[in-house]
Amino acid sequence: MSSEEAMPEKKTRKPNPALMKPVQPDDVLAAIVGKDAMPRSEITKRLWDYIKKNGLQDAKAKTNINADAALKAVFGGKEKVTMFEMTKLVSAHIKG
Repeated sequence: MSSEEAMPEKKTRKPNPALMKPVQPDDVLAAIVGKDAMPRSEITKRLWDYIKKNGLQDAKAKTNINADAALKAVFGGKEKVTMFEMTKLVSAHIKG
């Protein structure tokens, strides 16, 4: 058996086209991420940049986000959400 046979062919991972399609944030979400259409991955990245810049990640429970006034509007008035809950709440502010 040659060394070429022992090594499985490496597959390159293709991004999910649904996640790469630009979506439009509504006015509430646009206050944080910007008003231009962008892929969901970019919206998530900008949200996390905002959360880190403003120190909104809970110091003890890192999976929790403490909302400021702008995020509270996105989170439907909730003071604190988990990062998993955040994804669902943000989806309500995106127009496909």
